[in-house]
Amino acid sequence: MSSSGQQPRDGVDAIIEQWARERPDLRTPGMEVFGRIYRLARVMGERAERAYSAFGISRGEFDVLATLRRSGEPYTLSPRDLSTTLMLTTGGMTGRLDKLERAGLLTRSPDPDDRRGLRVSLTERGLTLVDEAVGAGLAEQNQAVRDAFDDHRAAELADMLRELLAATEHRPTQLPQ
Repeated sequence: MSSSGQQPRDGVDAIIEQWARERPDLRTPGMEVFGRIYRLARVMGERAERAYSAFGISRGEFDVLATLRRSGEPYTLSPRDLSTTLMLTTGGMTGRLDKLERAGLLTRSPDPDDRRGLRVSLTERGLTLVDEAVGAGLAEQNQAVRDAFDDHRAAELADMLRELLAATEHRPTQLPQ
């Protein structure tokens, strides 16, 4: 947190200044917000990747394990449900499942309700690992938030981002004519 009340400058400020010089007619509030969101996502994605690598998994593999964990007992989903939730192609999902199965973190078995289908389930080892990994990833996220905000400001930011996300998800993209 800045104790002087003055906000530190960042790379987005430099970009905004360049656009203001070259195109003073442009309004840039969206660039200021989303430029920082993109940069935050990249930085925090790298921190999460490092946190998960301590457990021998990548961020994408964590996402598979975490999706199974969040589904509740018996921590089982179909590959299609996993692909849909994670917005992955079935080919991308197969590679992740193969690696996680080889590591003993999940199993694939026939679906008892559909002879053509499969079920993907966490193993005990996978459950233990994902519970530890989610704690490590959250510790990184929570530390980043605590470094910048008190609890009240963090809650305000979460509320504002929720509003922004809702407004952008429900408004169709308008392409220039």
